Amino acid sequence: MNSIFTSPVFKLEQLNYIYIVLTSKSCNQRCKQCYIDFPLGRQQKDFIDINKIKEMLTQIKDENIECIYLTGAEPMTHPGFNNILRLCLKRTNVCICTNASFINEKKARFLRKVEDESKYSLFFRFSLSHYEELKNDTARYRGSYRQTMFAIKNLERYGFSIILEIVNYYNEDEGMILEMFRKKFEEYGVNPEISIGQYFNSANPPAEYNNKSKECTMSRTLTQNGVYSCPYLANDYRGRMGSSFLDYSKSINAETSFCMTCSACKTFISD
Repeated sequence: MNSIFTSPVFKLEQLNYIYIVLTSKSCNQRCKQCYIDFPLGRQQKDFIDINKIKEMLTQIKDENIECIYLTGAEPMTHPGFNNILRLCLKRTNVCICTNASFINEKKARFLRKVEDESKYSLFFRFSLSHYEELKNDTARYRGSYRQTMFAIKNLERYGFSIILEIVNYYNEDEGMILEMFRKKFEEYGVNPEISIGQYFNSANPPAEYNNKSKECTMSRTLTQNGVYSCPYLANDYRGRMGSSFLDYSKSINAETSFCMTCSACKTFISD
């Protein structure tokens, strides 16, 4: 008997989180493990229009939004980043997902001023691949490790909350990874929140889904081209949910390898 594969359907349970892809292709770095297929030539400027964000904020005014994530290839390359940040902080908490390269002491001081103007909180999410500098930079790019630690130190100086996602690129023991990073944090004088996730990519996804929560059951993603199920499927027709938050789909067929990756990467260890 022939069996027919039917992809799982994930339904939006409650819209608690919004991801805004400020740019899909503009980034000042080229991480080897990045899922984005960057153009070979000069950098592509595909920044989202700030009016698109204003429209979205109006459309979701009655939703219980707990946090807006500013993401993309590198969100801080957007020329209107500061204005977008202030705009979103008027609505709810904001988390900046960044490669850390734009954050020095001066920028951290400015971001403290921006958060102080709001009644909501500003968070940061960084990512590393190993506790050893050389191994991390091999998986990412040269200078990634020190750059991230430097940014964390500057932000902690101004009292910001930081989430550091450790992507287990080398498939090592998670307990050992956690312990080694804690030792490194002592050396650098930092203390971010830690989470550890398995490394998968679209070319080598996990074998099966798990029963953990998926991003698409709690969030939607805004791009210049409309509303999508998650950041990984931003501007991918398979993840398109609609043109705006006035009329968008509440369910998605999880038919892509990215969906398998998201499903498997929800087993985190927190400090």
